Amino acid sequence: MELSDRKLKVLAAIVDAYVKTGEPVGSKALAADLGVSSATVRNEMADLAEIGLLEQPHTSAGRIPSQKGYRVYIDRVMSLKPVTQEEQRYLEGMLFSSAYDQPKLLEGVSHMLAGLTRFAAVSTAPSGKKADIRALQFVQTSRRTAMLILLTSAGTMKHQIFRCEFDLSPEILRVFFRVLNERLAGVPVAAVTPAYIQTLAASLGDLTVMMSSALMALLEAAQESVEPEVRLNGQMNLLFHPEFERGNARRVMDFLERPQDLAELLLQPQKEVRVMIGDETRHPELRESSIIVAQYAIDGQRAGAIGIIGPTRMDYAGLIGKLDYLSHTVGRLLTELRQEE
Repeated sequence: MELSDRKLKVLAAIVDAYVKTGEPVGSKALAADLGVSSATVRNEMADLAEIGLLEQPHTSAGRIPSQKGYRVYIDRVMSLKPVTQEEQRYLEGMLFSSAYDQPKLLEGVSHMLAGLTRFAAVSTAPSGKKADIRALQFVQTSRRTAMLILLTSAGTMKHQIFRCEFDLSPEILRVFFRVLNERLAGVPVAAVTPAYIQTLAASLGDLTVMMSSALMALLEAAQESVEPEVRLNGQMNLLFHPEFERGNARRVMDFLERPQDLAELLLQPQKEVRVMIGDETRHPELRESSIIVAQYAIDGQRAGAIGIIGPTRMDYAGLIGKLDYLSHTVGRLLTELRQEE
């Protein structure tokens, strides 16, 4: 069945009304706004239901959008709401207080999104998977323990505590610093594998035994650096949406507790803000949910993502614009921070 302009207008009106009220939409509520009779609207609604764009949740005359209906609305009908200058100033003001520190900035943007939307919000830090080692630093923490700090070209920083069987001193840590930075600066983080560490240890000669604990700390920091780091806020917001009653919220929560799965979903290649509705996520726990994802770039390279998770009944037209604006702002601030470093 061909979707005429009038059918698309009826679909858009139903989506807009349902998002605002959460109640099934009847023909009488739309007739006056569309300038046609209730009978005409009913006929169009019946056609939209026949092709799977509308659903009837119970015996009332009202209809709600299906997942397929939301997709058609987003792809063919929706007009994005621009982010006003006042909203831009507010959003940037909320972020600038933490713009000097990458972890705080990414934590701040997900915290802010959770508060603004009343959904769950997530951000991912730049992965060290494609980064090089920029430097290693050492900080003594006690007589026989020290902290190894791994800095990467992606702006990530990981640290590991290691313990030696002898007393450490500033002179010994300076040796660790010099030896490892001479060999590792510029090496891809992903190349630091157990086999690489064994080869490196063999090349150190008499220093091998002394530096064995530091080498294991280096391996652990490198492995942690290549894993996507996910920051999640606002999970409890989902409990207050009627769509997540009868165990739906628990299923979504279970999924959100799997950061690897969540990161893979957020970091799929994309050119624009992406909306995944229900079954489009390919995760049964999210079949009643929608995810809006915007990825940010640092120095022109895709680096991470920010997103929100909520019910399929959400204000896509307003939220997509905000996510797009925030992703560009986060990318710009992190690029400036990288250049300052």
